[in-house]
Amino acid sequence: MRNDLTIYDNVAEHWWSDDVRWVRTLKNMVPGRLNWFDPHVDWKQARVLDLGCAGGFMAEAMHERGAIVTGLDPAGAAIDVARAHAEAHGRHVSYDVGVGEDLPYEDAAFDLVVCVDVLEHVQCLSSVLDEVSRVLRGGGAFLFDTINNTALARLLTVTVAEDILGLLPRGTHNPDLFIPPQDLRAALQQVGLTPGNFTGLGPRGLDRRGDIKFGQWPFMGLIYMGIARKDGGRMKEDVRYA
Repeated sequence: MRNDLTIYDNVAEHWWSDDVRWVRTLKNMVPGRLNWFDPHVDWKQARVLDLGCAGGFMAEAMHERGAIVTGLDPAGAAIDVARAHAEAHGRHVSYDVGVGEDLPYEDAAFDLVVCVDVLEHVQCLSSVLDEVSRVLRGGGAFLFDTINNTALARLLTVTVAEDILGLLPRGTHNPDLFIPPQDLRAALQQVGLTPGNFTGLGPRGLDRRGDIKFGQWPFMGLIYMGIARKDGGRMKEDVRYA
């Protein structure tokens, strides 16, 4: 089975243990994402939705930057672990179980929506983006990454990472759901979000355990990050868009 989302519940109890290599890989992607996101937004006291938060890596990192974070994910066991970890470490992060196609929040509830390693898994991209736009206030920002629909991305993400090396569980991705940047730009515009710059995200060496470290790439043929703004209103002072 492709696009197997049960993997997040299956490893929930190991999420913060560093015992599972592919989970460590997801954790290692957080600094690379934030190095690019940080200059574009002011996290302090921003109401942030971490859409597809899994066990809470991004949610806790944004909380440490001063954001007021709500995490949402359909994986109930992962949410339980995220909630318990945050409570154990005195981090005030709210967590809910739900899906991007039907967000359980009021209109204009958030200043920022962050959605990483998610868009290539959703059942209906247009519905998710419509919901993102709905819960963003005017002037708010949507920050994301996803996998490009290229031969290289299919080869490295599915054939190599899943089927040959086992860096990800086999069946994690359905390459038919990978999204070309031009298609995502068009879909964002359809729901009233104005795309800014997109940039690549990729391997930038190995850490001491031999796990891949990630950072910004000029090449978007594998994974790309981006930002889009909801028209109307103003963001907080010093917030900049690419």
